Amino acid sequence: MCGEVWSKYIFLGRKTTNSKLKNKQKEPQNKVTVVLGAQWGDEGKGKVVDLLAMDADIVCRCQGGNNAGHTVVVDSVEYDFHLLPSGVLSKKATSFIGNGVVIHLPGLFDEAEKNLQKGKGKGLWMMFNFHQAVDGIQEQQRQQQEGTNLGTTKKGIGPAYSSKAARNGLRVCDLVSDFKVFSCRFRMLADHFLTMYPNLNVDVDQELEQLKGYAERLRPLVTDGVYFMHKALTGPNKKILVEGANAALLDIDFGTYPFVTSSNCTVGGVCTGLGVPPSYVGRVYGVVKAYTTRVGVGAFPTEQDNDVGELLQSRGREFGVTTGRKRRCGWLDLILVRYAHMVNGFSAIALTKLDILDTLPEIKVGVAYKVDGQPLPSFPANMDVLTRVSVEYETLPGWCCSTEAARSFEDLPPQAQKYIQFIENFLQVPVKWVGVGKSRESMIKLF
Repeated sequence: MCGEVWSKYIFLGRKTTNSKLKNKQKEPQNKVTVVLGAQWGDEGKGKVVDLLAMDADIVCRCQGGNNAGHTVVVDSVEYDFHLLPSGVLSKKATSFIGNGVVIHLPGLFDEAEKNLQKGKGKGLWMMFNFHQAVDGIQEQQRQQQEGTNLGTTKKGIGPAYSSKAARNGLRVCDLVSDFKVFSCRFRMLADHFLTMYPNLNVDVDQELEQLKGYAERLRPLVTDGVYFMHKALTGPNKKILVEGANAALLDIDFGTYPFVTSSNCTVGGVCTGLGVPPSYVGRVYGVVKAYTTRVGVGAFPTEQDNDVGELLQSRGREFGVTTGRKRRCGWLDLILVRYAHMVNGFSAIALTKLDILDTLPEIKVGVAYKVDGQPLPSFPANMDVLTRVSVEYETLPGWCCSTEAARSFEDLPPQAQKYIQFIENFLQVPVKWVGVGKSRESMIKLF
């Protein structure tokens, strides 16, 4: 009897409490708008972010490091960003670098002085000179042992994220707190790498002296990232923009592993990198180049190692912003982009560099994969399989005229309009912007 009464008491109490909480639950007032790469990077995310940032209050970077490279052209002036959000050019917006980003302080301050950086999170992971040196050593070892490498930027990203996962990494909050404690932990981290790589050249005292100076410059710019974002999301109406670095197929979990970066470049990285609850993620825009490029090594099913690839590379000026490496080029791979959409749930697409296709009499689009003559039902996780696929193409007519002066969908040639519509129909995702040049004005808004 007592047990029955007690059970009823608990049930009634829970029911009352839940009812009160339920009445307090509201739809989030402020949601973040996310811009992500949908291929292997270099899609033109910076240009889309720059466009949206003109109306934003806060612009955030959520993951990656200075291996990313985003180019923005404003008033014929070209800006290259590696760590700062591309929206830093907006005079209205506060730029914020979240906890999921790995920063190299010399590069950050060099970039900040050129572009007026405005804010950072306390939980940022730090990359040091020996991380970069180790990155280069590891690439050399892979080449010697396996006859191939990963094609990293040698910026130290992988070793820095390895320190994070090994739980011996250091963060900005450590640097701006007790410097004696930081120095001790820094020496232990340096010793850890020296044990593994005895030939590593590390001047611990010199680097600590440099870091001490950076600590003083950083302190007034640093805030608690979780509370900063929570206040922005739950406070007065604000437009919050998140810029993803790298791209979906370079994601450490969902990309073409092992030829990937060391962070989550897909939409989940927004939550883990900024401390944003999933319910506060609003529109997610995927940026898709009108053809496909890839820098470094790894499988590339639609690659054109021929005159078409050379034309795309030349007309598109396909060189990496961070490394200057020549990008490999090929036809648009919609199997790959559809896979990126499955992971990210794109609200709409920004299709960039359509003008690069202007001189082609016909344009091919990858629409299916086969292995040993058998169709593949999905994008393969195994890279040995991806290297063996044959691509089924849909051939569309080119337009053989310039699209650079177009400022509306109606201004585009009919064949270019059909190309865009073909992409929309295949992906079942609307195209919201079309890029036909480098400037802000060359981004055509369709709706």
